[in-house]
Order: sequence, then structure tokens, then C-alpha cells
Amino acid sequence: MTTPTATAPTLRSRIMAGRRPFLLHRLHSLTGILFGTYVIIHLLVNATLIEGFREGALLTVYQKQVSSIHSLPFLSVFVCVFIYLPILYHTIYGLWLTYAGKPNLNQYPYGRNVFYVVQRVSGLLLVGFIFFHVTAMRGWWAANLKFDPWRASETAVAHLSANWLIAWFVYPLGITAACYHLAYGFWTAAITWGLTVSAGAQRRWGWVCMGLFVFSFVCGMLALLAAITPAAMARHG
Repeated sequence: MTTPTATAPTLRSRIMAGRRPFLLHRLHSLTGILFGTYVIIHLLVNATLIEGFREGALLTVYQKQVSSIHSLPFLSVFVCVFIYLPILYHTIYGLWLTYAGKPNLNQYPYGRNVFYVVQRVSGLLLVGFIFFHVTAMRGWWAANLKFDPWRASETAVAHLSANWLIAWFVYPLGITAACYHLAYGFWTAAITWGLTVSAGAQRRWGWVCMGLFVFSFVCGMLALLAAITPAAMARHG
């Protein structure tokens, strides 16, 4: 006669059991919505790089937008509370979900499963891209990569055109990953919060999210092309 032995629960099983993961998942979804909204606004502002100077203006359109943002009161507090902290939590918990997940794409190569796996891959790419983007803009890597909000157009163009690898690989890959991650994240967020229960509602919301992907991607690529084209310095110098 054998006596069953109890095995100690693993860290993964303890975290994924009970009510706690429900709250953690909801917080992850909420911070993702904040992050995605910020990405859309950020790319939309950056897209104004393509306009350069308007006739008779002393400042570029992009410089005006950046100056307005950096003139807001308590900007540092707002950025920490509503941008940095949500991104940090979303990143940490997202990495945990990636570790705890069990990919089964080989067994179930269906569309939604493919989208889910691509979402996890895009998240990993995004972690590396955000780290580079933030630290490079602060001048950690090189002086010519540092962004100055009071010389926004000039330093943004210098940053994006500093190296072919940055212009043609890092930023196109980072923009694509960010836009896909926010679009698919918005789609799943609607399911998480019970807003799209039926298959029809999920399909219709999926088209909206596809539009968000296209819109944000175009904004990001416009900003990039505005900085790396031969006439970039003429428009912003």
C-alpha cells in the first residue's frame, strides 16, 4: 500500500491560483490601456515632424507641440505616475505571463493562437526597444542621441539619423512591435472588461483595433521618414 505524498506548490502555481491573479490581470490590462493611449499620442505628436516649419512661423510644428507638453505644470509627477509606473508594472507582469505561459502553437496553429504568440514576442521586443529609446534619448549611449525638448526638432532628427542601424532597423522594428502590441492589447482588453462578449462584437472591435494599428504605424513611420530623408535638416534646421 502506498501513501500519497503532497508536493509543495511552486511559485508559479501559487501566483496563478485564487483571486490574486484576477486582480493582477485587471491591473495589467488597465496599465496596458494607459500605455497604449500614451503610445498613440506620442506617435501622433512625433508625426508632426513631417510638417517642419509652417509659412511665417519661427518654430516647427513639432517644436510647438513639445514645448506645450513640457510647459505643463507638475509634468514630472504626471509622467512618473501615469507613464513610468504603469509601463514598469505592465512590463514586469507581462514578462511573468510570458514565463508562466505554455505556448502550444505547434498543436493549435489557429489565428488567435498565432496573434497571442506574436503579442508575447512583440512585448519582449518592446522591452528592449523602450530601454534603448529612453536611455538613448537621455544621452546614455552618445551625446548626439540625446534629446533636448527645447531643441526638439533638431535633436530628434539628429537622434533618428545618427546611424543607419537606428534609422532602418531599431526604430522600424520598435514602432511595429509597439503598434501591434497596443492594437492587440486593446482588443483583448475589451474582452477582459466584458465589453465585447459575443463573437460579432469581438470581430467588429477587431476591425477598429486594426485601424488603430494602421493609424499609429503610419504616424510612427511618418516621424521616422521625416528625420532620415535628405531634406530633413532643411525642414527642421
